[in-house]
Amino acid sequence: MNVTDLQFAQDLDGKDPLAKFRELFINEDPDLCYLDGNSLGRLPIRTVEVVNDFLQEWGSKVVNGWADWIDEAETTGDLIGRAALGAAAGQVLACDTTSVNFYQLAGAALAARPGRKTIITDKANFPTDRYILQGFAKRHNLKLIEIDNESPNTANHERITPELLERYMSEDVAFVTFEVIQYRSGARNDIKAITDFARGYGALTIWDASHAVGAINLNLDKYGADLVVGCTYKYGNSGPGAPAWLYVSHRIQKELRVPIQGWFAQRDQFAMGEVFEKNDGMRGFQIASPSILGLRCINTAFEMIEKASIDEIERKCVIGTEMMIGLYDAWLKDLGFVLNTSRNPEERGGHISLIHPEAKRISIALRLFANVIPDYREPNSIRVAISPLPTSYVEIWNGFARLRDLTATRQYEKISTTNVKVT
Repeated sequence: MNVTDLQFAQDLDGKDPLAKFRELFINEDPDLCYLDGNSLGRLPIRTVEVVNDFLQEWGSKVVNGWADWIDEAETTGDLIGRAALGAAAGQVLACDTTSVNFYQLAGAALAARPGRKTIITDKANFPTDRYILQGFAKRHNLKLIEIDNESPNTANHERITPELLERYMSEDVAFVTFEVIQYRSGARNDIKAITDFARGYGALTIWDASHAVGAINLNLDKYGADLVVGCTYKYGNSGPGAPAWLYVSHRIQKELRVPIQGWFAQRDQFAMGEVFEKNDGMRGFQIASPSILGLRCINTAFEMIEKASIDEIERKCVIGTEMMIGLYDAWLKDLGFVLNTSRNPEERGGHISLIHPEAKRISIALRLFANVIPDYREPNSIRVAISPLPTSYVEIWNGFARLRDLTATRQYEKISTTNVKVT
């Protein structure tokens, strides 16, 4: 059967082992095609109950609740590691934001390689990561190399490979840092290959897995990762601004010290000592009190991921993105779109990127006129994603059909301004 037949998508839904999870999310508009789970996941129904339960818990326990809450950043971190990261217990904390965690691990990695003055990232990396690195470079007089992997006609759709990295490496490199899934193109980088290659020069590797966690099996322990950060509100479905997480391999926990030394990281936290003495375990990377309300949202969502199985989730991402690419070939290629994501399923995650000269107006028009929600990224990319637990294959099919029709009829030309706050 051809991918352009609606029955094709209906058949996929009929045999989808994850289809039952769709009913566990709030969906007030069945006609909406929500293809932006790579930016913000849907709300699990149970999260509403869990949040209300916690408010009651807070009300009844007040400060006595900290006897139960004090270790939740670690227990929730272990859940994230177990459900989605391929990480054994004692290596993940759920706390703060991705940016704060990235700052912490970048500072720790730099201090762990004294005398080295070079750090490497890429121009296609997420802006926050690049901005933080620029601040480190200016403050510590470092050489920041930003590999140009986003110029027009650059091969590999922004992918970083050891062959590309090799021309920039030296014994002066303290750490390299890249995204697991490039936020714009959807390209998937090889955690093991890059980490092993950088380690050959004595450098550490920091991964940002924000656009990967909950979509693919990261296998951090298996691949020998050093340091990783990520969020929980995209494929993790934990809510806007939900706490982020950081991973520090057991191998290097004792040798690293983060720049913000908070009291939760103190070896004897409630001794209130005058001098900081770092906890040797993962607790040594926590700054302060976590958002317990946020952690409960994470628990609900990642328990769903664990029940569904991250391998099944990744399998659905492969099928869903393959279907998107098939629909692109059939419906969108001749309408001026260009696919900016690899056709190799091992080189992508849960979203694909479609380039078009009118991408921004098309993205806005889809929301206003077609009841389809994708997102737009500068300078000319529309991102569309399958979030495997709440998204059906029919939802994808309908979204692409509406994208085709809107573009073919040039309805986007009705958009007179693209001056919107959020894209």
